[in-house]
Amino acid sequence: MKERIHFSVRENNSERTMETYEGEYRNLMFLLKDKIYLEDFGECGGMGRCATCAIKISGLSGDSTTKERNEPVTLSKMGYDDPTIRICCNILITKDLNGANIQIIE
Repeated sequence: MKERIHFSVRENNSERTMETYEGEYRNLMFLLKDKIYLEDFGECGGMGRCATCAIKISGLSGDSTTKERNEPVTLSKMGYDDPTIRICCNILITKDLNGANIQIIE
């Protein structure tokens, strides 16, 4: 049995608790698209180039706190300089998400 991962997601004025397990989705972007049905979210398909899957996240731990690939450049191009803003296609579904608080950026 795989260990469950719980985190909260706030979109507009609504907050919900999500439950998943490691490896259920390729990354956080695909989970959020599947469970919340967000329009115009993740338009580049998870390549880390468009920042349409930008989120504000707190409570992330472990290796997931490191911005890798082209994430820093993409966020900079979009004018984001807040270190708590991430593009969620670069966040894998791991125990690092357990207890995190996520806000969808509109």
